[in-house]
Order: sequence, then structure tokens, then C-alpha cells
Amino acid sequence: MHRLFAAVALPRSVRETLLSLMGGVSGARWQDEDQLHLTLRFIGEVDRHLAGDVHAALGTVHHPRFEIALAGLGTFDRRGQPETVWAGVAPHEPLKALHKKIDQAVQRVGVAPDRRAYLPHITLARLKRTSGPVHELIGTRGGVSGPAFEVDAFCLYESRLTPDGAVYSIVERYPLG
Repeated sequence: MHRLFAAVALPRSVRETLLSLMGGVSGARWQDEDQLHLTLRFIGEVDRHLAGDVHAALGTVHHPRFEIALAGLGTFDRRGQPETVWAGVAPHEPLKALHKKIDQAVQRVGVAPDRRAYLPHITLARLKRTSGPVHELIGTRGGVSGPAFEVDAFCLYESRLTPDGAVYSIVERYPLG
């Protein structure tokens, strides 16, 4: 089985900026540099045949290049407890349009539609219930921004789960424009 997702690979300068924000929250599991990406569509576990169909379907996605920039930090909460620390990006519209095209493409080959609302973000850390508070991190570094960068492609990634966390590898790159 292959655990797949479509995402934007981030330029080195953006990854370096994000890495500089990490730390200061006890018990947080921070992403490594090679784990930093902007997910467009989680596909999930598929067999080898469907993985090939997904690859072919993603090759049919046409979308213009566009620019985005880092835009703040936030958290996803579960039952009032922060669970994930993320960096935002702006504008959302071109990413949402690309997400929709990718979702439609993978549905055509039998992948269930994405039922969750899409909020473009870059995961920085996963938190445990015992993790320290994140309000200081958000308060001191939450206004992060940066120069716009061009999104000229998206990638199909495979995720392998290991005892030390997920290991991501790019399977294919799909140019935009």
C-alpha cells in the first residue's frame, strides 16, 4: 500500500524561515526540514494500481502559476486543546482552486472526495496533551511573514510511517502554467 498526498514543495528560503520559528514549546514534535510542505490534498492509502491511476490523473491537472507568502501562525485545536501548530499563507484563492482541481482529478480514478474544508497551511508541530502552552510562541512569532514566492509546480508525495515519525518522499512533480 502507498500512503499518498499532493502538496507544494517549499523553497529553501521559506523552509529556513519556518525552521527559525520552531522551538520553545515543551513536548512539541517539530517537523524536520524535509517534512515541510503545503498540503493540497491528502489522498490516503492506495494499492499500487490506484497509485498509478492517481499519478496519471494528477498529470491532467492544469493550473496557472501563482505567488503566495507566509502569513502568520495558528493552531488547530481538538476539544479546546491545541493539537497542531501551523504557518499560514496568503492568498488562499489560488491554492483553493488548485485543491479543487486535484480533488476532482483523483475522484475520477476512484478516490473518495475530500469532505473537509480546505485551509491552506504548513504544519510546523504536532502537540501532545502534555505539551507546554503555545500562546507565547503565537504571541512572539505569530506575525511571521515573508516575501512572496512562486508556486510553479505541485508534487505527489508518499508518506512512510516510522517509529520516529513520517518520512516523505516526492514521487512525481507536476509543473503549473
